[in-house]
Amino acid sequence: MFPDTLTHLRRPAYVIEESRLRDNLRLIASVAHEADIEIILAFKAFALWKTFPIFRQYINATTASSLWEARLAKEEFGSPAHTYSPAYTDYEIDEMARCSSHLTFNSLSQLYRLAARARQQNAHLSFGLRINPEYSEVGTALYNPCAPGTRFGVSAGELSNHLSADGDGLFSLVDGFHCHCHCESGADVFERTLVHIEQKFGQWMPRIKWMNFGGGHLMTRKDYDIPHLIHILQGFHRRHPHLRLIMEPGSAFAWQTGELVAQVVDIVEDKGIRTAVLNVSFTCHMPDCLEMPYFPDVRGAAHLNENADTTSLPHTYRLGGNSCLSGDFMGLWQFNHELRPGESIIFEDMIHYTTVKTNMFNGVPHPAIAILHEDGTLQMLREYTYEDYRRRMD
Repeated sequence: MFPDTLTHLRRPAYVIEESRLRDNLRLIASVAHEADIEIILAFKAFALWKTFPIFRQYINATTASSLWEARLAKEEFGSPAHTYSPAYTDYEIDEMARCSSHLTFNSLSQLYRLAARARQQNAHLSFGLRINPEYSEVGTALYNPCAPGTRFGVSAGELSNHLSADGDGLFSLVDGFHCHCHCESGADVFERTLVHIEQKFGQWMPRIKWMNFGGGHLMTRKDYDIPHLIHILQGFHRRHPHLRLIMEPGSAFAWQTGELVAQVVDIVEDKGIRTAVLNVSFTCHMPDCLEMPYFPDVRGAAHLNENADTTSLPHTYRLGGNSCLSGDFMGLWQFNHELRPGESIIFEDMIHYTTVKTNMFNGVPHPAIAILHEDGTLQMLREYTYEDYRRRMD
């Protein structure tokens, strides 16, 4: 880490640190080797394609949830995608099939309606079916794919009812099951979830070739129990030795790999609350902070309870974005000095999900995207202009 490099920036930028990224990739590659599984990158959390040459040194494939992600996999990563979408369309399925090695269907109706057509485009496709174990420990409803009424996957009951009339038809098409029900979860959560998966779907596992456990396995978090994860996967291998196992985390690859660097533009005050207005926006550039919600870590500042008596605490500020959305602000922080316009505010861990979910609401410019190389040089990978905003309205 080269701290002066970031504080000297004068415009907003996401900065991914190569050394941290490689640390994550080495750990993930070691887990894949020890557990004898394939771990692939989920674009929904990280799709910065100019870093793909680094990724290709450690992993061989990626996962896509849309046609454009599937194209990115084939055209920029250099290998076809493991693709899943909750809704394949008639006007995209052909090209999606050509860009994929695996195509997982969300429902039986989509499988039977589109599988033959997809096979015509790519004879080597391996078809999967998303299953719903009806169990998830994801606490935030917005991110829980197994909540009652979910639109994701086929339950064991639905599958059993179908197979009683289907005979062997389904398994003449389907090679694998795909299950995604985690979000930044630990190995202990995976272990408990796996009990439900095997109880509900174990009877059909002898008839498939691969099992994809999806994403949300945050194996690069400091407190993640890597040995236990490997133990769990090795045990699953012993019970189902014929199955090829796949995981497709997104956050784990880019976890704690970089920052969003912003600058203070102004200090305003109302009803005793001082707000440092920044040249970035929470709703545009850090949307998960408002959606999930969660408080980001701010370098050199301590987060305070919203009910804190700020009159007795020096150097306390609410951080405000530069859009016209009234709720574009976040929390209260105490700094160790008086903030001044022009100084940098550094939001930690702002690479995963954030960079793929930014928007141009209000015409607020995107921060630049940069990579801090291991030798300390900062390379700007992309800077955005008015034309990028204008073309969105063409």
